[in-house]
Amino acid sequence: MSAGSDNRIEVRLRELSQLFNSMDPSPFNDQDLDKAAEEFIVSRAAELPRKADLELVIHLVTPPPPDRLKGTEEAVRRYFASQAEVMKRDFRLLMRRGRLSMTIGLLFLAVCFALGEMVPRGSLAAWSEFVKLGLHIVGWVAMWRPLEIFLYDWWPIRSHQRLLERLARMKVSLKLPAA
Repeated sequence: MSAGSDNRIEVRLRELSQLFNSMDPSPFNDQDLDKAAEEFIVSRAAELPRKADLELVIHLVTPPPPDRLKGTEEAVRRYFASQAEVMKRDFRLLMRRGRLSMTIGLLFLAVCFALGEMVPRGSLAAWSEFVKLGLHIVGWVAMWRPLEIFLYDWWPIRSHQRLLERLARMKVSLKLPAA
């Protein structure tokens, strides 16, 4: 397997069946890609410029059956489109979890601040300030996860989703051995 210099990803296989997961009982057009092939294609695509259209060229030693010859591009595109949908769903779930975490975190922060204001002041002023400050810190620490979701966790998911969407649009061609 090798990557071309422009926006082409080149894969060399003995036969077309190596591209697909042999354990998947689905019809050819719905089969999953082989994990190693998928990882190779995705990693090479990630290295290529983001703006340009991608092309996958599959060099085969053994010609495939005619029905698979025609359905390969559709099968590869369908696979990456379904993976992009999975990433889209994962993103929605992450955002839902973020909203729920943010709601819980804000409520907990408010409770911590309210409890901090209820700490009696008096002869133990140093301890009451310690307890009040501790409650404030605990409240803010509870906000860490929601903030992490909204500031950092969504980037890799969206980036991977966009890459899979590009792969779902790529041109796929087969290079057969010279007869």
